[in-house]
Amino acid sequence: MSMLEWNGYRKQLATTIAELGRAAPDLVRGYRMLVTSRAKSGALEAKTRELVALAVAITLRCDGCITTHVELARKQGARTKS
Repeated sequence: MSMLEWNGYRKQLATTIAELGRAAPDLVRGYRMLVTSRAKSGALEAKTRELVALAVAITLRCDGCITTHVELARKQGARTKS
């Protein structure tokens, strides 16, 4: 079994989602509305929300979700131990 090249996979995923958006714009618009609504509650800071989402993604073994939430968590300041 080979290791997944995460950065390339994330780019491929973005391309696929863009294609889906062209084919079914209402579906992608609804998903984005769902994603952005969670940030409006203010119950958790952005970094914590992404780390929780990452934990769920790992539990579900969803490669697309994992790569997306790792990137978003890093953008919110999450770091690995050195």
